[in-house]
Amino acid sequence: MTDPLAAYHRRVSEFRLGDRGRGVAEIRSKLTGLGFLDGSSAVLEPDGFDAALDRAVRGFQQARGLRADGVVGPETYRCLDEAHWRFGDRVLTYTVNRPIVGDDVATLQQRLLELGFDPGRCDGIFGPATDAALREFQRNVGLTADGTLGPGTLRALEQLRRTVTGGSPSEQREEERLRRNGQTLTGRTIVLDPGHGGADEGVSGNGLFESEITYDLASRIEGRLGALGVTTYLTRNQEAHPTDAERAQFANDVGAQVFVSLHHDAISNSSASGVACYFYGSSMPGRASRSAVGERLAELIVREVASRTDLVDCRTHPKSWELLRLTRMPAVRVEPGYLSSPSDAARLATGEFRDALAEAVVAALQRLYLPEHLDVPTGQFRIAALAG
Repeated sequence: MTDPLAAYHRRVSEFRLGDRGRGVAEIRSKLTGLGFLDGSSAVLEPDGFDAALDRAVRGFQQARGLRADGVVGPETYRCLDEAHWRFGDRVLTYTVNRPIVGDDVATLQQRLLELGFDPGRCDGIFGPATDAALREFQRNVGLTADGTLGPGTLRALEQLRRTVTGGSPSEQREEERLRRNGQTLTGRTIVLDPGHGGADEGVSGNGLFESEITYDLASRIEGRLGALGVTTYLTRNQEAHPTDAERAQFANDVGAQVFVSLHHDAISNSSASGVACYFYGSSMPGRASRSAVGERLAELIVREVASRTDLVDCRTHPKSWELLRLTRMPAVRVEPGYLSSPSDAARLATGEFRDALAEAVVAALQRLYLPEHLDVPTGQFRIAALAG
């Protein structure tokens, strides 16, 4: 049956406080079903986007690792649709062109990990890794290895549930993949993603445009990584503007080991300033998923940038944005500086400052691969030393 919310999504880009209509009623219904909204609040305003619904939307967004702005746009629509699927509600199987997505898939992935099988990241996307892990589980318990979660496989998973201690299996596997092929950057494949591009200039302020700054910064990082023997790709040229899904697919296709997306921010408060970094992370009832390596890279980048510049450390944050979720490798989104800040923009306008940012990112990438006993203090790596 067609999801009415999806139908409204095709016609209306977003809903927010003050809007009315059947689309708002559908949002209210879904949030009530998920426990974020008291059903009695809909008696007076069944189709109105009131303050209670605004609070519920923000609470849902925060819980799912989205930008908690109270606006139901494409990302929030996606999560609302996925969140209502409970484990066992439907038959799950791998379809190449249109993978099944939902919280029930994330639960399946979590169960497989707990039992020692590797479906990849617990991202709620039934992809080839989940298919392979499910077939392996079925073979191990004597079921037909058809890669389909039907009644028999569901019963077997329920019967074999157990509590796992000693850390997340997903995080442990991610760490193992990171450590392969040594402790240097040489021979690695890294994708740099300059945000926006083409007709989409991104945010702007104080005479600077996000798409231009991110492309220049990506080029500076690319040059430094190339000198270290790293195979580096950019997701776009200056004229192109790929979607987030296309950027992620490109990184997956080239077999990238790390993905770094570059952006800048701009808000109405011109005093906002600093550097922040985001990694994949999402919390759901009874389950949390995150990229531990992505989180560590985000922390390293913020610390290196803050130590090499005078940008304020605005910390790292887990998000389930599409770009971070669809990439199959540790991925981060870096936002060094606000174009709406006169002081940040003045720094970003200079080549010297962009060079400092590029060196900070490269140093953080190298430190990511070093074991703790070989790491060096923040701010002390230099490109010449790395090349040597």
